Amino acid sequence: MTGLILKGIRKSYGEVKVLHGIDLDIKQGEFIVFVGPSGCGKSTLLRMIAGLEEITGGEMYIDGQLVNEIPPSRRGIAMVFQSYALYPHMTVYDNMAFGMKIAKESKQEIDRRVRAAAEILQLTQYLERLPKALSGGQRQRVAIGRAICRNPKVFLFDEPLSNLDAALRVATRIEIAKLSEKMADTTMIYVTHDQVEAMTLADRIVVLNGGRVEQVGEPLELYENPANLFVARFIGSPAMNIIAGTVKASGEITTLDLAGGKTLAVHIPTPSGEEGKAASFGVRPEDLFIADGDDYLFEGKVSIVEALGEVTLLYLEAPAGEEPVIVKIPGIAPVKKGQTLRFSAPPEKLHLFDALGKTYRR
Repeated sequence: MTGLILKGIRKSYGEVKVLHGIDLDIKQGEFIVFVGPSGCGKSTLLRMIAGLEEITGGEMYIDGQLVNEIPPSRRGIAMVFQSYALYPHMTVYDNMAFGMKIAKESKQEIDRRVRAAAEILQLTQYLERLPKALSGGQRQRVAIGRAICRNPKVFLFDEPLSNLDAALRVATRIEIAKLSEKMADTTMIYVTHDQVEAMTLADRIVVLNGGRVEQVGEPLELYENPANLFVARFIGSPAMNIIAGTVKASGEITTLDLAGGKTLAVHIPTPSGEEGKAASFGVRPEDLFIADGDDYLFEGKVSIVEALGEVTLLYLEAPAGEEPVIVKIPGIAPVKKGQTLRFSAPPEKLHLFDALGKTYRR
């Protein structure tokens, strides 16, 4: 079974430490997505798996074999880059066949693999065209087809859709999802900064921050049960609303004193001795609703209304230097700028974080 095991993987450039001991166990056939802010080390880690970057420390195993010193050509890996990197003077067929020709595969085997890959990616009718006669999405499919032809153990995707416009991103993302289903035994690792790509493609998501793994889990697991404040704010769009406070009383129900004098009871247990410590509660914009009466989390004056048709985003006024609370209401909401409204959320949708940003679990 082809899987990847990373044990304490570290990367440094001189005195600059980029990755600080990455541990991952990736099973055969999994679709793994690396996400994180710019500079978190996700592309560096991908390039280390490919063998394009040296490993400073730790061990990496592919299919049970230690590959730290094995060159890229012998790792059984194919990589699809952000740029298409197609030869402009070669046809689609020749671009897809190029790697196999260098490897001195037989003409019959080359033709079989190229046509099989073209069939999977719906490129058969374009095999005799030059790249300049293709759309951006078609060129990216050719780059993916070239990787398929290598019959790799592991596919690596380095932000392959970032150069496409919105419509092409959606179409090509669907093609990659279909490809993953057709090649169910092939392990795929995908780097992106796009949450929609991560949430819709991944079997598991690896959230990276500052060269460290913050959390690994299935998409909805990360969305519903973030391990810490960073993951809570990074997963989801718009980001989770975070409101700072101080623990007034701990126990099965935690009471928080919030800025502005409001006291909030959260149905999340905290250990004894937390009283007086900083904490914050979080609630996703889509979990908030306009409340009636005195049973509400908070109230605020609407400063901006973004009517998008499918949803309406309300931005509430915030003190200088603080981020506004965002409310995401399905459909078209009859709300005007300047209105003061009260908002609430189901108790099970609230999150609570300690002073270090770690999640208090229910």
